[in-house]
Amino acid sequence: MKRSNVYYGWFVAFACFLGATVVFGVSYSFGVFFDRMLVEFGRSRGETSLIFGVQTFVMYVGAAVVGGFVDRYGTRPLLLASMGFLAVGLGGLALSTSFLQVLLFYGVVTSLGLSVVYVVAFATVPRWFERRRGFAGGLASSGTGVGMLVATPAASALIVAVGWRWTYGAFLLAALAMLAVAAALVADSPRRLDVNADVEFDGGAPVEREAMPWRTQFRETVAVARTPAFLLVLFGWVFIYASLYVVFAHLVVYTADAGLGRGVGVLGLTLVGAATSVARLGIGGVADRLGRTRVFVACSATMGLSTVVLAATESAAAVFAFALVYGTAYGGNGALLSPLTADLFGAENINVVFGLVSVSFAISGLLAPPSAGLAYDVFASYAPAFAVSGALGVLGAAMVGVAARLTTDA
Repeated sequence: MKRSNVYYGWFVAFACFLGATVVFGVSYSFGVFFDRMLVEFGRSRGETSLIFGVQTFVMYVGAAVVGGFVDRYGTRPLLLASMGFLAVGLGGLALSTSFLQVLLFYGVVTSLGLSVVYVVAFATVPRWFERRRGFAGGLASSGTGVGMLVATPAASALIVAVGWRWTYGAFLLAALAMLAVAAALVADSPRRLDVNADVEFDGGAPVEREAMPWRTQFRETVAVARTPAFLLVLFGWVFIYASLYVVFAHLVVYTADAGLGRGVGVLGLTLVGAATSVARLGIGGVADRLGRTRVFVACSATMGLSTVVLAATESAAAVFAFALVYGTAYGGNGALLSPLTADLFGAENINVVFGLVSVSFAISGLLAPPSAGLAYDVFASYAPAFAVSGALGVLGAAMVGVAARLTTDA
């Protein structure tokens, strides 16, 4: 291929950035749609939160399965397939007329498409970078914050103008355009493109193994999944991200109920996205020097502690302060997801292992938002949900720290 002075891994990182923008723009903007669906379908908060819970569950369980297909068939063909799922899912959502149809098209079909994009966006970068893995991962994953930063206020404005259904239709067009660019740029690894990777890897890019039989790949993945370190990371992430899904699903209705106004919640989510984007660009590089695991644990604990404090907020200024602190901590946390996975469990089967550990998001996403909604239905307050999910986040951060010690000592 034609040689360039710019290492091609940065083009891949940009493609992954676009993918992350799509995934989390579509997913994490749900809180803006939540109150409209409450009114239209007349369900309880616990039931309506199930839409987001199912969407998250299917996306991350799908990621655990998709990882093997990405390893076998490549990133570009799978990204193109994801566009088909999103066209059916978001297109059907725009035409939906019942709660069950929303569950099907958004909770299942759209989520299957997002699961493919998620694995490609987060698990491809470690194959292109070693020396600057944290920074490159932060660059790619900063699409998470950009997706929130753009999608949340855009959805709020579009819902007023055209309604929530056609807002999802607009999201579909934007997603397809961005994924088309990502598919054109993405590549599996330096060796697949015959790229000189000496700038990142001592001795050049690692030699890739030939595609292994499904049974062999399954056996190797199970061997990793049965280790104490993997189980600690899996359940640690379940606890860490409980607060994330509670905040993203309920912050807007929380601020409306507290008399602060719906707009405070929308702006709060936007600030989370802005802080996350900036933090992912900066913290990834810092983590390369200070230690990726150490920074991940510190950021995760901060997410939990700030959510505990959110339970006592009584002003818009306090909500905004929470959003900036939480978004910054989440930015550092999210920037290091795939680098941490590669550091702890190796990069050879990164797509499969990362997809498997991402089942933690499925568990947390399925249980946390409906549980918070149920807690509100029982206590007429979000304070218990914020306090409990935040405390679980601190516990989860400690579990990841223990897992890192186990892999270091092994």
